[in-house]
Amino acid sequence: MSRNLPMSRKLLSCVATGALALGLAAAHPAPAGADEHGHVKHVLLISIDGMHALDFANCAKGVASVFFGDPYCPNLAELSDNGVIFTETSTSRPSDSFPGLTALVTGGSPRSTGAFYDVSYDRALSPPKVTTPYGIVGGAALCPSVVGTQVGNDEEIDIDYTKLDAGGGINPDYLPRDPKNGCAPVYPHQFIRVNTLFEVVKESGGYTAWSDKHQSYELTNGRSGKGVDDFYAPEINSIPVALPGVPGCSPLPDQTAVSSSNAWTDSFANIKCYDTLKVQAILNEIAGLSHDGTAARRVPNVFGMNFQAVSVGQKLVEKSINVTGGYLDAAGTPSTALVGEIQFVDAAIGKMVSELKHRGLYQDTAIIITAKHGQSPIDPNRVLRIPADNANDEPPSMVLSPTGNVGTGYPVLQALEDDISLLWLADNSEAATLNAVAQLQANAAKIGADGGEFFYGRNLDLMFSDPRTPEGSRTPNIIVAPNVGVVYTGGKKKVAEHGGFAHDDTTVIMLVSHPEISHAVIHSPVETAQVAPTILALLGLDPDSLIAVQKEGTQVLPGIQFSRNHD
Repeated sequence: MSRNLPMSRKLLSCVATGALALGLAAAHPAPAGADEHGHVKHVLLISIDGMHALDFANCAKGVASVFFGDPYCPNLAELSDNGVIFTETSTSRPSDSFPGLTALVTGGSPRSTGAFYDVSYDRALSPPKVTTPYGIVGGAALCPSVVGTQVGNDEEIDIDYTKLDAGGGINPDYLPRDPKNGCAPVYPHQFIRVNTLFEVVKESGGYTAWSDKHQSYELTNGRSGKGVDDFYAPEINSIPVALPGVPGCSPLPDQTAVSSSNAWTDSFANIKCYDTLKVQAILNEIAGLSHDGTAARRVPNVFGMNFQAVSVGQKLVEKSINVTGGYLDAAGTPSTALVGEIQFVDAAIGKMVSELKHRGLYQDTAIIITAKHGQSPIDPNRVLRIPADNANDEPPSMVLSPTGNVGTGYPVLQALEDDISLLWLADNSEAATLNAVAQLQANAAKIGADGGEFFYGRNLDLMFSDPRTPEGSRTPNIIVAPNVGVVYTGGKKKVAEHGGFAHDDTTVIMLVSHPEISHAVIHSPVETAQVAPTILALLGLDPDSLIAVQKEGTQVLPGIQFSRNHD
């Protein structure tokens, strides 16, 4: 018979039932496959950062000019045979990795999570104890005397971001401090205002793991700080080094990008070595080991990783080898470099599936493949790098702060500018915001936004919280979504970027696969935030256990049907 995975959160199994199922699974294995309610024992979540829905459609069906029209992601295509494809999936807005991952694991937008970008501003926190490597001004005496600070949740909070292991973790002296809590440092998991699916699974007796690119993504631990049992985050912006444990990566294959000024994202070849570290972690976890393979562990009930290779393939210009990534046209025909990155990721996912089958876990595991963010623009003819491509153009922050400086003492306290501009103003009043918007609109052509959009006031409040309220202490005063194709950068090392609101930024791959799921293609709009409640539903847990799901009414992904006869 056929059955639907329950879509009404009120009808799902309660947390106590899920706790019993997860807690007893190891001692009393149930028959393989989804149970009569459409619940599984494991969920593997993969974020292929940057991968559009269009990329998936092209690689699964083939493009005439690539491999004579043959598909070039056969493993993803095979997973979709027993899976639901969502063609109109939107990421978080802004479409940055930090809010993108937060949406995936909490079910919420910046409205409830407070996560706008990896580097942002908080009007309620105090500066760090020590000035960060990227210049967030700190000082022991600045808390509690100063309230309001730039916040770094990127590699700048590592003990040593030049090292693959980040020097051993996070340096608390680089973290913002809470003036209402004895000036205690605020870790990323404390910065997030809601709980995560990892906490819910763990509280229900489950075992959890996650692998990502920065130490700051320990945000997955959630407010308790204990959500992830096995967390692994080799620093992606560290100096590339030989990886003896990775075949073909000692020495690294691209020796043109291994200097002290390089990061793993500077090379089409070396990024594959970097991502393979996390692939090996997943394979070890499937085998019932810790991520490094040194200790016996339970197979996680929820686990996963992000891939960075496709994102690099979409935007890198590697001058040292005269290769440019990205696309050849607006239809998303991939460059040779991008094809190679997609093939690498596809093969890696194929290895995970093979290991699940080898360990007898494939029938027990649902696989969800999506992306934290997309990349814009797809059309190479739309690229305009400001000011790199035209010295007369300027990013919005320079219109408001002509010296280019931001921070205390300047009109702009913080500016995040990739292919969008998020602006936090020193004067938080409505009048100051209106005056700044008028300046920006008067210079719309110069900032590449004469065909873009300006979000401020109530238009911004409808998406997020009013920046003049306690809930809106992290909300920018102004968001400028420029013309499609504009990237705010002074260099020419990339032909695309993410962070914005454009279609290419936000429309990403979404595939939910399981051997017993009936194949379907759903064209109704969904969001990556729906992944978190869906994972809990698949595990037989209550999506309403997630605070963001309660606050925002986030729904389980629709149309997931299991079909199998159970005697």
